[in-house]
Amino acid sequence: MPKLIDILNGPNLNLLGEREPGIYGAGTLADVEAAARDLCEAAGADLRMRQSNHEGEIIEMIHGARADSAGIVINPGAYTHTSIAILDALNAFKGPVVEVHVSAVHKREPFRHHSFVSHRADAVIAGCGIQGYELAVRHVLSRL
Repeated sequence: MPKLIDILNGPNLNLLGEREPGIYGAGTLADVEAAARDLCEAAGADLRMRQSNHEGEIIEMIHGARADSAGIVINPGAYTHTSIAILDALNAFKGPVVEVHVSAVHKREPFRHHSFVSHRADAVIAGCGIQGYELAVRHVLSRL
């Protein structure tokens, strides 16, 4: 049975490629999914890609991943800086977790410098554009 990797995306990431392209670039979540799916298929793994603008839905996704996912790549968007609830859900997940940010969050506003998710993440990738997702998937695959 192939290993499953979840890519979970938080608020406003459905607008990737449209919203502030000077910060986030022109790549879309569809582009992210296509590249990640190619990596997973080459490694004999499956991919499940999801996005929600709602904190509770993201928590439910993490809870669901506990049953069948080998690893999580998560871009929690703005919930990175505010959600202890997402951190708590990730703490209940046993596999590797990689936190991804498309922009270089530490070069931006001070409120973006703190991440609750980083307390659980096995790795953090920021500022690499949508290619950061590929790096994250490669890292998860290397840990399986």
